[in-house]
Amino acid sequence: MEEGVVNEILQGPLRDVFDSKQLITDISGSGNNWAVGHKVFGSLYQEQILEKLRKSAEHCDCLQCFFIIHSMGGGTGSGLGTFLLKVLEDEFPEVYRFVTAVYPSNEDDVITSPYNSMLAMKELNEHADCVLPIDNQSLFDIISKIDLVVNSGKLGTTVKPKSLVTSNVGTVTKRHKKPFDAMNNIVANLLLSLTSSARFEGSLNMDLNEISMNLVPFPQLHYLVSSLTPLYTLADVNIPPRRLDQMFSDAFSKDHQLIQADPRHSLYLACALIVRGNVQISDLRRNIERLKPALQFVSWNQEGWKTSLCSVPPVGHSHSLLALANNTCVKPTFMELRERFMRLYKKKAHLHHYLQVDGMEESAFAEAVSSLSALIQEYNELDATKSMPVPDVPRLSVAM
Repeated sequence: MEEGVVNEILQGPLRDVFDSKQLITDISGSGNNWAVGHKVFGSLYQEQILEKLRKSAEHCDCLQCFFIIHSMGGGTGSGLGTFLLKVLEDEFPEVYRFVTAVYPSNEDDVITSPYNSMLAMKELNEHADCVLPIDNQSLFDIISKIDLVVNSGKLGTTVKPKSLVTSNVGTVTKRHKKPFDAMNNIVANLLLSLTSSARFEGSLNMDLNEISMNLVPFPQLHYLVSSLTPLYTLADVNIPPRRLDQMFSDAFSKDHQLIQADPRHSLYLACALIVRGNVQISDLRRNIERLKPALQFVSWNQEGWKTSLCSVPPVGHSHSLLALANNTCVKPTFMELRERFMRLYKKKAHLHHYLQVDGMEESAFAEAVSSLSALIQEYNELDATKSMPVPDVPRLSVAM
């Protein structure tokens, strides 16, 4: 909502990408307060937001889904971002709502971020169809790894010092600075892969609504852990390509996940592989068969794979892979969030800032904790089935 931040974009190299008539701002932001974003800005701008949404929707031939891209730790992203979810659900009930939510790291500089994230989580639980959680720490670690490869000099890598979407300082970033532009690039790559089937031809296209249909077996368990390979930002033009089979292995390693998680040691409910470039269906099948023995799927969905092949690779690469896993490895992220929230809430620290906002009641905090605890419990119950033997279901024999 902060006018100054949005004006920076409108005066920068990306100004022509956005329709300035479709932007909504206030003079100031939400002051790191979910209640201001949700209750104040939400009701203040609801009609204006709806008008601009309808205008955009009217121009669509085939409206598949809405992307809501926001942070969890601040006030506007968490508050207004989740207010929007409910508005979209009421106004466009048939259209899927995909959320890319950036969770704060432990070194977060917003003291109230555990409150904001917890209050936002309840809304995500109730009103999102799919949530792709991402955490700042993972993005920062990924960028540090890319910097090491680029700066090692072994690859003879050419670095574009001033790419259109990267910052003026270029890729070479000191470890103690948070390279936000490069971190945002990683999220952009995720969204580019996710929408590739809608934008390009492919032998095995996947509509966005198919992701929710195939990967979300229960309405509450709609959190998908994403991993990308190769890892690169727009400034890294010559990072060497990974061998095809190596790329599939990378997607399941913890170093390539966009949250702090290791899906290989947790339980899969389902998994989607979205592949771009010169890759055949036989390559997909071979790699799934190769990886399957090391991955544990729930007993009732042993064949829970969804695949997509898009023939156009990302710029500068021969192929890429985005894996989306509905996996219990997301649970520690939620447990840590609850723990950080409880440390503040037990002392009722900073609570008055929220309660002085019109329409905000203390019961909202208790309901949010209860909602997240119920979600964690669902993951616990699934994890409890992990060591159970998988029944050998006899295959149907068809008489020819």
